[in-house]
Amino acid sequence: MKKILGYSTVIVLVLAVGLYVTMQYFLGSIVKAGVNKFGPGITQTRVMLAGANVSPLSGEGTLTGLAVGNPAGWSPADALRLGEVHINLEPMSVFKDIIVINQLTIEKPEFVYETKIVASNIADLLKNIEQSMGGKNADPKTNDGKPIKLIVKKLVLKEGRVTLGVAGTAMTMPMPAIDMVDIGVKEGGVTPAQLAYAIMRHVVPGVVSASTGALAKLGGTTGAATLEGAKQVGEAIMGIFGGQKKTTEPAPTTPPAKK
Repeated sequence: MKKILGYSTVIVLVLAVGLYVTMQYFLGSIVKAGVNKFGPGITQTRVMLAGANVSPLSGEGTLTGLAVGNPAGWSPADALRLGEVHINLEPMSVFKDIIVINQLTIEKPEFVYETKIVASNIADLLKNIEQSMGGKNADPKTNDGKPIKLIVKKLVLKEGRVTLGVAGTAMTMPMPAIDMVDIGVKEGGVTPAQLAYAIMRHVVPGVVSASTGALAKLGGTTGAATLEGAKQVGEAIMGIFGGQKKTTEPAPTTPPAKK
């Protein structure tokens, strides 16, 4: 009898471990497949997530190797690369209409800032995301056709860097950290495209600020008009749709109108 109970215990443990590993792989696969499938429709560029690992019990995990290509008209290089994205979500929410992410931490993102007269690759990427909002093919849907939405209670972007190439010389500068809270809480969730827009509209001013510092260090004025144009884009979208920073910035009300 004791042997039978012992074997049963071992079998249960093996099954439990097997189920855990399967679910961990399953959740990671859902995240990876979702990003790689719907990312290009949101940014209108190449998007590739190399790997995702999410615990089915705690909801904690890490996304690695996320790269977003440049918009049309720019170099074939990446516009941004995210070192590691640490995620803490409510595990069972991935099977519901609204996925709740308790915290999203983006560590060591790299932005490559390219400029032309009064345009930039980062500003064009932001425009692409804005244009995709509300599009039929941009966002994932539930089985009954409703868009899957997200709530991000806290988002942190830290240790970011911006690389600016001027006259064949590239310089890398640190960018300000970004701290946002309650993205999509008041709206009852936002679509992935709306989430990307909410984040990028905070990123643009930080990229511009870092690029301005790089130009000042180089001692030149090349690209000053471009930086001013991008700065105006950044200022124009500040305060529009998305989560709020942990400063005194007012909470959003409604998303921008579809052009």
